[in-house]
Amino acid sequence: MTSIADTWGDERVATHSTTEELLLSPAAEARLLWRLRSRMVRTMIRQALTTARLRVTLVVLLSAFFWYGLFLLFGEGFRFLAHTIAHPVTQAQTVQAVYNVFFASLLVMLVLSSAIILYGGLYRSSEAEFLLTTPVRPERVVLHKFQEAIVFSSWGFLLLGSPMLVAYGLQVESPWYYYALLLPFMAAFVYIPGGIGAILCMLFVHHLARLRRQALGLAGIVLFGGILLLIWALLAKTEGNLLTANWFQEMLGRLQYSEHRLLPSWWLSSGLLEAARNDAGQPGSAPWAESLLFLSLLISNALFLRVLAVAIGGRIYRTSYSELRTDHARRRPKANFWLDQAVMRFAPLLTPQMRLLIVKDLRLFRRDPVQWTQFLIFFGLLALYFANIRRFSYDVNYTAWVNMISFLNLAVVGLILSTFTTRFIYPMLSLEGRRFWILCMLPVRRESVLWGKFLFAVVGSSLPCCLLIMLSDLMLRVSPLVLAIHQLTCLLLCLGLSGIAVGLGAKMPDLREESPSKIAAGFGGTLNLVISAIYIVAVVLFTALPMHFYLVMSQTDTDSDRYSRYLIAGIAAALVTGLTATIVPMRLGLKSFRSLEF
Repeated sequence: MTSIADTWGDERVATHSTTEELLLSPAAEARLLWRLRSRMVRTMIRQALTTARLRVTLVVLLSAFFWYGLFLLFGEGFRFLAHTIAHPVTQAQTVQAVYNVFFASLLVMLVLSSAIILYGGLYRSSEAEFLLTTPVRPERVVLHKFQEAIVFSSWGFLLLGSPMLVAYGLQVESPWYYYALLLPFMAAFVYIPGGIGAILCMLFVHHLARLRRQALGLAGIVLFGGILLLIWALLAKTEGNLLTANWFQEMLGRLQYSEHRLLPSWWLSSGLLEAARNDAGQPGSAPWAESLLFLSLLISNALFLRVLAVAIGGRIYRTSYSELRTDHARRRPKANFWLDQAVMRFAPLLTPQMRLLIVKDLRLFRRDPVQWTQFLIFFGLLALYFANIRRFSYDVNYTAWVNMISFLNLAVVGLILSTFTTRFIYPMLSLEGRRFWILCMLPVRRESVLWGKFLFAVVGSSLPCCLLIMLSDLMLRVSPLVLAIHQLTCLLLCLGLSGIAVGLGAKMPDLREESPSKIAAGFGGTLNLVISAIYIVAVVLFTALPMHFYLVMSQTDTDSDRYSRYLIAGIAAALVTGLTATIVPMRLGLKSFRSLEF
């Protein structure tokens, strides 16, 4: 006699087997998603070549120009090392240290970037939300988004790493198989930090609901303190002058942390340097065999981390996705955030409506980890560099050197800011999208909406940028005149870049697109980035060149009245350029925004 439990168990097993039979096999799922991705890529390429030829041409030309510039820079650097260091062993150790530090730094950056990109792809994208409603296995969704994250996070690594590797190969006259192994080595290496970043991202989101904010804050402080101590110890004041034999020996000793045998960056640099050796004609030498051993080591670890990330995603992805979406049901705080209260209280010149719009943008910025994590990473690294720039020994009286370094730091801050305004400020108005009718029904003028976004961009960018430039100038011990001109130039850069981004965003909005990265990658975003780069170069040159000649001539005890007039003219030209770059795009944006229909 069959019991009720046995009958229920048989029915459950039958239902489970029937469900398994209705699902696609893993191989069929893979073919389906690959077919979908290939069609999307073909459609995107076809649309780009038919409707956005200017954008494609600009991107290709600028990328080629950037690659060639890095190639020339690295080539000159390797030739300088070859002429400066006569001892072959010391030269090889120096090149090995350069490779190790370069790839170790990229390893950390790739882990962070892949984790951030995968978080947006797995937990914030509408595609992942749709795929979870289909009978697709969660591990297949994780693998699908993991491959996308690898592609998006690796193109920068290829663009930065390939010029150095090709330049070194040409410098030492490497054999042909060195160049043939470059792409396999770099592709295998990218998968390792991508897998680590994917695992850390999913585990963090899975345990986020169980962790308290105090514990997360303490862990972040400890991690940041450890990074500070590491860089402080690395950049401690060196003995002797810069680029001397003692300096090289001391720096090699401090860079030994990057030579740990368990680091994938050491496997990559060792394998490539073995392949670059030009002693294949000697008896008993087979550098390509050693290089293939390191390549197999990279490939095996890359495949292991890929399988491990997919396995972890298959177990916790659905649960972590549900917990993250239901985490918004927690108890709301009783008081507003202190920054929102400061904006509402200490901005009396602004209307209440504009203050509320700025508070809205602040909250959206805080609630998007993709924005503030990238902001902290890039500006945190710049702050560490500026804080330790004086710890390298060089002649303090070399005015031209100090002036060049200070203006290069200013240009770097401006270029990084232009990428943030293109990526986050330019799409702000387009992201309002189909919900913009809510703002249109409120008693708020459209000009207030646009000026609120402009003020948010200016204040949010000028505070960190001006503080970074002041830190750089204080560490370089520049004169008060140079410091004041740097602060003025930095303010002009923030005003102009914010005006360009907000004005062009209102002139060419894309209200149907919900992805800010796709909006920034469109024609308007590309045009915004190109105009921003030209504006940065113009403003920095208007102030840097007259200041350089003024400082040099003032130290040679010659008549510097003419160069002081040049300096005043350069500052006036920078002011006119900054005001033009701020007012003209904003006027165009306001005119187009007033007549825009929703």
